[in-house]
Parts: sequence; C-alpha cells; structure tokens
Amino acid sequence: MMELFKKIIGDKKEYKMMMARVEALPEDYQFVFKKIQNYMWNFSAGNGMDMLRMQYELIDLFEAGAVEGRQVLEITGDDVASFADELVANARTYVAKYREDLNQSIMKRFGKK
Repeated sequence: MMELFKKIIGDKKEYKMMMARVEALPEDYQFVFKKIQNYMWNFSAGNGMDMLRMQYELIDLFEAGAVEGRQVLEITGDDVASFADELVANARTYVAKYREDLNQSIMKRFGKK
C-alpha cells in the first residue's frame, strides 16, 4: 500500500513539473497544448501513462518551436485535430484494449493463443 502511495505522489509531482513546462510556453502554445491534452485523454488507457509520454514529446516539440520563433500553427497545421490524431495513433486506447481482451477471452475458451 505504501509503495502505491509513493507512486501516486511521484506521478503527481511529475505531472506538476510537466505542466510547469507548459506554463513557460508562449500563451498560444499553452492554449493549443491544453486543448490537445484534453482531447488526448479521451484515448487514454489504464492509468494514462501512455498519454503522458506523448505529452512530454509534444512539450519538447512546442518548446523547440517557440525557441525558433515559430507560431504554434506552423507546427500543428490548421487541422489540429488531425495533428492530435497522429499523436495518439500509436497509443494503446480503450478500444484497442477491449478488442484485445475480447479476442484473448475467446481464444482462451477454444484453447488457442
């Protein structure tokens, strides 16, 4: 139980540090990041760690763009939803997990792997 508690506290600190990086971005970048972040949570599986990895990568990308003086839409393009879809395309989603669970349970029943 204590290990779980420590992990939760550690994850919360890590998330706060990540969001501090976001708050250091120019306002337009912050706005777009938070909108994409909110969108991404719809695709999260389990504890959301799959999305956090992608969000770190997005922050890195946005920080680099801001340093270069680029506008945020120069990075994402005008179709921000498609940009976000590309980010989550490889994420393990609830739908993928449900599909996997369904197939595994049926194959187990019939003695297949």
